[in-house]
Amino acid sequence: MRDVALRAGVSVKTVSRVFNDDPHVLPETRDRVSDALAQLNYTPNMLARTFRDGRSPVIGVAVPSISDPFFASIVGGVEQVASRHDMSVVVTSLGGEGAHEEGRVESLLKRQLGALVMAPTADDQGYLARWAGKLPLVFVDRPPRGLDADCFVEDDEGGARAATAHLVGRGHRRIAFIGNSTSASTTASRLVGYRAALAEAGLPADEELVQLSSLTSGGALRAVQRLEALEAAPTALFSSDAETTMALVPALVGRRLAITAFGDFPMAAMLSPALTVVDQDPASLGRLAAERAVARLDGPLESPAQHVTLPVRLLERSSCRSPQDLVELFPWTVPDGGGRVVWESPRP
Repeated sequence: MRDVALRAGVSVKTVSRVFNDDPHVLPETRDRVSDALAQLNYTPNMLARTFRDGRSPVIGVAVPSISDPFFASIVGGVEQVASRHDMSVVVTSLGGEGAHEEGRVESLLKRQLGALVMAPTADDQGYLARWAGKLPLVFVDRPPRGLDADCFVEDDEGGARAATAHLVGRGHRRIAFIGNSTSASTTASRLVGYRAALAEAGLPADEELVQLSSLTSGGALRAVQRLEALEAAPTALFSSDAETTMALVPALVGRRLAITAFGDFPMAAMLSPALTVVDQDPASLGRLAAERAVARLDGPLESPAQHVTLPVRLLERSSCRSPQDLVELFPWTVPDGGGRVVWESPRP
């Protein structure tokens, strides 16, 4: 900018005003600066831009997997907000297990971030305490452990309770739960909701019906086979997350089971029968988290943390039949529309 100012015969501040389209610059001055910008092929260093407190205009995003449609939508929501504020976004995947979280997050934080939006995978985020006074830390989908920070989550327990109660209402009394490890707070909360729905219906909580750690197609098939081998096999199942459900699809072909699932995903409405799901809004999670991060960039970091739970809703499709009316789940190809809302969490 000093080179541009020297060539145009103006101050560096005037160059900045022209570049930012300040309407108070005289036309002839603007022309001289614009010519100098073009002659020197000037491009701004966006990383050199800072907020009034000196923080970088870059938001880091750390999620378990950017290939997961749910977390990809969270990233998209962050990007929408960042774009409005002329900020950049840097994304990293943490992996499904918590072992790599600390190293990957610390590596990301060393890249001169202005803020971090994160869906944690480890059991403890206390290692981030030393960063809390330096930049905004905002958590999505899962609250942090060992650290008090802004977080935006969804009604995991309420959604799972509604999805399980929906199966109970269809006449099912043996309902299985399939999900990943309860080390993920989302799975743990959904398991609580599942058990609560059974208790409310006066049904026993049979731990043989709970199958965990089945995220692969092979693991899903083995879980279904274990359930089928029970003396009293289930007639229905609740899948605790979209990744588990997608792994379950091949295992369920030709089997007579009613299904509800937490989390919609591409093609869920196109399967035959189409899946009844607890519908989430991950893009809103991303937008709200990013907006909170931007607000903290321009304000005090010391203000109290916000803990917000967003509502979810149960979309009824055709995968929930009564035990007397079950059909084979094959061939998973016939369209069935978008579903209708039959339950929704109370607004906060």
